[in-house]
Amino acid sequence: MSALQGDLGRAIDPPAALELPLTDPNETNAYGDVIAGVKHHKEERQRFVYVQTPGIFESLNGLFGIENHLMYLLMYPDELKEIYRRQAEWNRQFAMNCLDLGVDMIHVSDDWGAQNSLMFSESVWHEMIYPYHKITTEAVLARGALLSLHSDGNISSVVDGVIALGYRVLHPWQESAGMSLDVFKNQYRSRLTVMGGLDVQTTIGFGKLDFLRAEIRRVLTMFAEGGLLYCTSHFVQDHCSIDELVLAYDTIYKTVRELEHRV
Repeated sequence: MSALQGDLGRAIDPPAALELPLTDPNETNAYGDVIAGVKHHKEERQRFVYVQTPGIFESLNGLFGIENHLMYLLMYPDELKEIYRRQAEWNRQFAMNCLDLGVDMIHVSDDWGAQNSLMFSESVWHEMIYPYHKITTEAVLARGALLSLHSDGNISSVVDGVIALGYRVLHPWQESAGMSLDVFKNQYRSRLTVMGGLDVQTTIGFGKLDFLRAEIRRVLTMFAEGGLLYCTSHFVQDHCSIDELVLAYDTIYKTVRELEHRV
């Protein structure tokens, strides 16, 4: 969600966006779903709860359009830095309000990855993205809360930066975009946990039942000693049948129980 609102009656580029007012992150009516979710899942069911919050790049794609936004990174870096700073201050306050309501972990969504690499250069990420994520992550860590990040695609080149920001969970570590789970296990598992492992781009939803079973077993066995919060890499897609989804759940349940007895 972008903190900016309004319609100037013309195309929105970064100079124009600086004219837009910000929404109020302290508007109490906006937190009804968070309050209800914390009450149901945490207070009544004693579950760990987290809430998805906006990042920097993805949240402004709706305002600019992603292709324009990528172009603006080079055309209007100074104006974007000010827009990003405003968005980051809004994100921080939104996260603080969620923590006040009882949320355990702030889950930031900010897609940076294409199929083989970042959508922009690593240097652009360090200059234009990292400092503004830090505004939120430092505040969350100061509260003693946990941080997780969602970013689709291949973000291998900035994983060390993600860890430096204080994120301890990364979703999804996308194998279908060239991010090897073997690399994660060997290089990062002591510092980071992956949320994911069941790829919706290649594995579930294609009617390849034997392959689906084998992939579930492969990934769960690889992380029998920890380091993985197993789930899908993204939403289960519409082309996935209920029968296949049930098979996946049953296979996961059976495999986890078998691994419990081995470890």
